[in-house]
Amino acid sequence: MTTQTYDAVVVGGGAAGLSGALVLGRSRRSVLVIDAGAQRNLPADGVHAYLTRDGMPPAELVAVGRKEVETYGGAVITARVVAARPDRDGFHLTLDDGTEVRAHRLLLATGVTDELPPIPGLAERFGRDVLHCPYCHGWEVRDTAIGIIGVGPLSVEQALLWRQWSDDVTLFLHTAPEPTDGQYEQLAARGVAVVDGEVTGVVVADDRLTGATLAGGRTVPRDALAVASMMRARLDGLAGLGLPVEELARDGHVIGTYVPGDPMGKTTVPGVWIAGNVSLPPGQVISAAAAGTMAGAAINMDLVAADTRRAVEARRAGVFSPEGERTVSERVTGDRRHGLEATINDELAETWDARYSESDRIWSGEPNGALVKEVADLTPGRALDLGCGEGGDAVWLARQGWTVTAVDISGVALERAAQHAADAGVAGRIDFQRHDLGASFPDGEYDLVSAQFLHSWGDMPREAILRRATAAVAPGGVLLIEGHSGAPHWEAAPDTKRGDGGHGEGGHGEEGHGEGAHHPPHELPSPDQVIASLQLPEEQWELVVVDEHQRVRTLPDGRVIHHTDNTVKYRRRS
Repeated sequence: MTTQTYDAVVVGGGAAGLSGALVLGRSRRSVLVIDAGAQRNLPADGVHAYLTRDGMPPAELVAVGRKEVETYGGAVITARVVAARPDRDGFHLTLDDGTEVRAHRLLLATGVTDELPPIPGLAERFGRDVLHCPYCHGWEVRDTAIGIIGVGPLSVEQALLWRQWSDDVTLFLHTAPEPTDGQYEQLAARGVAVVDGEVTGVVVADDRLTGATLAGGRTVPRDALAVASMMRARLDGLAGLGLPVEELARDGHVIGTYVPGDPMGKTTVPGVWIAGNVSLPPGQVISAAAAGTMAGAAINMDLVAADTRRAVEARRAGVFSPEGERTVSERVTGDRRHGLEATINDELAETWDARYSESDRIWSGEPNGALVKEVADLTPGRALDLGCGEGGDAVWLARQGWTVTAVDISGVALERAAQHAADAGVAGRIDFQRHDLGASFPDGEYDLVSAQFLHSWGDMPREAILRRATAAVAPGGVLLIEGHSGAPHWEAAPDTKRGDGGHGEGGHGEEGHGEGAHHPPHELPSPDQVIASLQLPEEQWELVVVDEHQRVRTLPDGRVIHHTDNTVKYRRRS
């Protein structure tokens, strides 16, 4: 099974994690949210003090958030991380079901664990009528009998705070220190009763809290209890990242632990961000969502910087060949265009545009058979489709759950492909980019790089493009190459020069843009020649498939063409 690589993996699927994932998805990043389904506020009836979402049940907020993330191509799974470690330029995570994933960046939104006093029955009522935050729950228990269970020096302050919501407040000293004379005066002035002795249990009737039991057996009627929990940063399974954990103190008293980060959530571990209660334990849901939004934006900016650095390195290494080319800004996504600097050979682009302009549709719109066969057992991740044409392969991949970057030199083909994706309802999963692969190449790493009938010539022949493509394959990812072998069929039979592109299945590939008169004479490589040209070291690459097979195709005018095709499939070792 291929280990999927994501631009970012978010651990924790509450408000902070989903907000971060939403920003990353809208930034056109591949993102996975791993959620254990144990949000701190799930027992509560509703989320409060969250503008426009006040009173929404926490589970509903999570469900709506998941759908929004998925709308922008993000994936959300229910699982737990059991191990995590840095791995080259990113991180390697192992999940409780044995699945392994890689991430270039991590956003941890794992929250906190609330440690409560060991009072029987207390934890079972936490979040319902055993409460910790008056701003979250005070309105719901207003004007009722509220008890404060004292656990530390801040208990008097807590009792005075809850007095804002009710005039019937009792402070159970429990394990808190004896109030000072000044504090007793404050409590008396506000009408807060003080009860000595430890609380030993809670009284529940008809699934409703009715009182607190003291050590001597006395029961004090109460409708709700408030207690300050010890809030500890939750980092289960993440010890391998080496994150620092610090004590959170208030007025000199420790109230929890947290992972420190800068205002955007960046930690001291490169590539790791935090958001939500794991970094700010007392924060409410709305502040957690805001922190996730900021962290998501910061992660995207960090990835942009890395993409740019690689692009500069590639340019300096001579990947770009500007002679005889012009610079254009063109990127197609659905029916929208965005700026992307690329270099396009005018003559070559015009050739392909002319070929596609000959008909409303050149290919069938169906995926290449070799692609379907070889990709069926792969776990969907990020895919790069080299020479996408009218988008048959890209649309099929997107329908299977892949996030696709689809590349072609023809603007006409890309417009058709974008429309095909829109009609199929997968436009949000495909990024159509215009590239002359002899001059520019898409950024990033991919779990699948597919070159279906990609035949090129000129300053950057097919072999050089495929060698460049190997660098785009993520660890554990697959390079899939399908092509014709031997003399091209259009050279063998002049009357077939205006055939359908050589494969008639997928509708993409530079070879498929136009055969015959559009191609200079050349011999198409055998699979052994493809393997020899790539020169991939065995310690880094596993050759999974090498195959040569015959295929017969009938043209629309009834003529029959015989093909010798070949498949080469590599997997990059993790």
